[in-house]
Amino acid sequence: MGKGRLEAFSDGVIAIIITIMVLELKIPHEANLAALRPLIPVFLSYVLSFIYLGIYWNNHHHLLQAVRQVNGRVLWANLHLLFWLSLVPFVTGWTGENHLAALPVAFYGIVLFCAAIAYYILSRVLIAHHGKDSTLAKAIGNDFKGKISVVIYALGIALSFVNTWLSFILYSLVAIMWLIPDRRIERMLSS
Repeated sequence: MGKGRLEAFSDGVIAIIITIMVLELKIPHEANLAALRPLIPVFLSYVLSFIYLGIYWNNHHHLLQAVRQVNGRVLWANLHLLFWLSLVPFVTGWTGENHLAALPVAFYGIVLFCAAIAYYILSRVLIAHHGKDSTLAKAIGNDFKGKISVVIYALGIALSFVNTWLSFILYSLVAIMWLIPDRRIERMLSS
């Protein structure tokens, strides 16, 4: 089957997730800079989550550009990814509202960790569907960046009970690593 509906559905879900996140931002009742100070953790968690959703949307787009069709396994793997991404507004709000407390920061990392695993599964299911000699398989290769991301998430989750700011910095480091879209797929498609 074609991939168009999968792409459209995924785009719509990610757009809704971003909308839910922004609606959770509370407007201060006072018109001074001091009223914004308690919102700093909320805003920081929102910015990081927005960046993450943008990274997933961008890389998901590139991933699907490298394939011709999808099957039932791909649809379920994609839903698995969207499930974890749909939890981003919850952990974003929980983390921000509790000023980067240990348990919310750990759960934030768990959602990021599980989304990364789900993305990996989706890419592997797509490769299995198109073959190990497909453009996608050649482009992704051993996926070092994906593997190191999972390790950094795990470290951030563990450190959340020691220093939540360090965990948040580690989660941000992974986002910085992924800010540039996956050029491997672009290179393979342009050759």
